[in-house]
Amino acid sequence: MSAEVLTVRDLAVDFDGVPAVRGVSFSLARGEVLGLVGESGSGKSATALAMLGLLPSNATVRGSVRLGSTELVGAFDRQLSAVRGSRIGMVFQDPLSAFTPVYRIGDQIAEAVRAHQDVSRERARARAVELLDLVGIPEPDVRASAFPHEFSGGMRQRAVIAMAMANDPDVLLADEPTTALDVTIQAQVLDVLRTAQRETGAAMVLVSHDLGVIAGVADRVAVMYAGRVVETAPVDALFAQPAMPYTMGLIGAVPRLDSAGGALVPIPGSPPAAGAVVDGCAFAPRCPLAEARCTQAVPPLGTVLRGVEPDGLGVNQVRAAAEEGAEPPGGVGHLAACVRAAEIAEQGLGVLDVYPVPEIPVPAQRAAGEPVLKVEGLIKTFPVLKGGAFKRRVGTVHAVDGVDLAIRAGETLALVGESGSGKSTTLFELLSLERPEGGAIELFGKVPAGLGKAERRALRGRMQIVFQDPMASLDPRMPIGDIIVEPLRAQGGDRASAARRIPALLEQVGLDPAAADRFPHEFSGGQRQRIGIARALSVEPKLLVLDEPVSALDVSVQAGVLNLLRRLKSELGLAYLFVSHDLSVVRHIADRVSVVYLGRTVEAGTVEDVFERPRHPYTQALLSAVPLPDPERERERQRGRILLAGDPPSPTRRYEGCRFRGRCPVYAQLEAEQRERCAAEDPRPTAHGADHVAACHFPRVREVV
Repeated sequence: MSAEVLTVRDLAVDFDGVPAVRGVSFSLARGEVLGLVGESGSGKSATALAMLGLLPSNATVRGSVRLGSTELVGAFDRQLSAVRGSRIGMVFQDPLSAFTPVYRIGDQIAEAVRAHQDVSRERARARAVELLDLVGIPEPDVRASAFPHEFSGGMRQRAVIAMAMANDPDVLLADEPTTALDVTIQAQVLDVLRTAQRETGAAMVLVSHDLGVIAGVADRVAVMYAGRVVETAPVDALFAQPAMPYTMGLIGAVPRLDSAGGALVPIPGSPPAAGAVVDGCAFAPRCPLAEARCTQAVPPLGTVLRGVEPDGLGVNQVRAAAEEGAEPPGGVGHLAACVRAAEIAEQGLGVLDVYPVPEIPVPAQRAAGEPVLKVEGLIKTFPVLKGGAFKRRVGTVHAVDGVDLAIRAGETLALVGESGSGKSTTLFELLSLERPEGGAIELFGKVPAGLGKAERRALRGRMQIVFQDPMASLDPRMPIGDIIVEPLRAQGGDRASAARRIPALLEQVGLDPAAADRFPHEFSGGQRQRIGIARALSVEPKLLVLDEPVSALDVSVQAGVLNLLRRLKSELGLAYLFVSHDLSVVRHIADRVSVVYLGRTVEAGTVEDVFERPRHPYTQALLSAVPLPDPERERERQRGRILLAGDPPSPTRRYEGCRFRGRCPVYAQLEAEQRERCAAEDPRPTAHGADHVAACHFPRVREVV
């Protein structure tokens, strides 16, 4: 067993006396990856930042963090500065804020080298170029002279990883390194992280809320809740046999790309508020298995053990380490902080045995009718302006350049694609009810641009939107009862009849009618999104436009909102236009899918056709990049993962031929004559079945899920 390079014991962090981390312990061997997971506010990032002394001045850190023989807790800033960037490399969540905007990327990486090594400027610069090349930055000698704002998000994150590995550290700390990235760029960054670890031989602490990412990267997992580690185990054991109800709920709440249909597992309630006094197990108020003894004392980590005699380490040694509140050497063993963990293990209880899953009625079969929404060849451009008082047009952004959509009554159509593909602009064009710049929009059999004011207002009532950020979409000065019926009042409803509808609307989305007089800040994120849904339902629409409605929510809360949307669709016969970057969510909720690349529809069809028999190389790459919360399957998929080269091209250019060919893995394998066709001829949608089209000259079926 490799020697431990990092040992954390009883780490505690308070902010102005309010506890955020409560006695976290773990150890890392060289080359090992530990995944830290949990809901927002569980203490993951505070744990990672406390190791390097990067917390703000109002934080108090106690316990022990030993890097080899060096104690970091309580160390002076000079001692910590010698460790930061040298023996411990940090990959931050936001790469733009990790760089100084007025210095070139290459100079900043070279500065990190010279801060810890006695080398010349020329040698440090050469090392910076070498590192940029290693993490996959094209033309590294040229791009080293670029400023941070000239890099895309994915390139900036790769440059941050290059800087973190500049001095061959012993430990890499990666704090949500893929959170704000598209799934294709996420796959690139995770590949770069693996390269960084392989080249440096470093141990790594990977903080993430994405269980799929953890399943594919980590060797061990520590699950955090309310500032404590509540379960830790080797990654395969934790996903196959979780012993803590909270872990079971997290895994059950995740929609999976490889399965569609049934209801997800929502974890009831919310985590305890910061500073709340918790007697016993902090998860007890939300736990379906809670009993009286759960509230009497905090259960120790080590109630159940699954690791038996690995690498010659006996169970007694494992148990002794657990009794001291620490993990066994090298992370051996499966430990859970639950008084019923042994019972769960002995009975082999699974997620569905512990959590009640709501029954969602199956929607009645409806005969295919006229679409409630029909879009053909939609075009929208924006001018690129230059100058101060006298601006002049110097270019054009082709935001939407040929989007086709059709949604029937009671159907969910998902619109997917990378950032900048034109999804949100398409929504704005639909909601404006104005004449489009190009193409045609038809709502409920009518052309909005040709209608009078009264008719357009009535049409707007039949189509409502649920926004991505529930807090930003709710007026903080209004009680939620008034917020919910605001659209009804805008449609001409009187105050008394609107007020009578408030209790029914709140009950419809699973909220207490007695809460109608409360304000938005008094609700959790998931509850606020339910309020947004209730507001949209107040005018009894037939089409809901859902703009990334669950992307800002924790996975446990997301499950409840997705279950709610499916139930409302079934009960009310609603049609949904569902915009999302999360293809696992799309697989769970959509009936049909439209894939957009650089403002144009490149593939569309039923979920089964597009996900199981994708024809377009871009769709195949998107599906291939989505991680699965299953370590064994994720390792298999990594071997065949399609990594797209670079970032999407700029929408300020018009492209001849296929606009995807610069990143297309199929194009690289074609004969010269076939490549000429891709370069000269714009592919048009071609039918591959009754309801499946793809815009590709050389479509090939490839199983990627």
